[in-house]
Amino acid sequence: MRTDDLPQIMDIQLDVYSDALQETPEIIAQRLAQVPDLALVAEDQQGICGYLFSYRSQRGAITPLDGLFVEPEHSDCLYLHDLAVAPRALKRGIGPSLVKHKLALARQAGLRHCSLVSVQDSAAFWQHLGFQTHNSISQQQATALESYGVPAVYMQKTL
Repeated sequence: MRTDDLPQIMDIQLDVYSDALQETPEIIAQRLAQVPDLALVAEDQQGICGYLFSYRSQRGAITPLDGLFVEPEHSDCLYLHDLAVAPRALKRGIGPSLVKHKLALARQAGLRHCSLVSVQDSAAFWQHLGFQTHNSISQQQATALESYGVPAVYMQKTL
């Protein structure tokens, strides 16, 4: 992902997320600057059709909506913060492909876990990829989860 991809990323976000889940262009740009090696895009003939933001983290650490990524000194987990696929590209396997690629890279980097926040009734999608609901979180992390303003589920997977 590059800085000049951001307008297309924002268009996809607008198409796929409810108003409550829209994140600002400034936050998206800052995240890309923070972890450019962990942001992926998928492209088709019309341009970018999907993207995935992730960062190195620790199990149980939840990034609030519109929050910056915080990478700890010692990471044991890849956190998948935002996966989105344009409506025109649904049912092509783009989402699972982006996730599987990123999980393979995380394993190679020695990370042992992956976590995420599932929104918009997407838990079944993530369960299909081996993620499980994880309810044992601190009060601070529960507050971060509540920042999504919609039903949100914290999920984890062992790599």
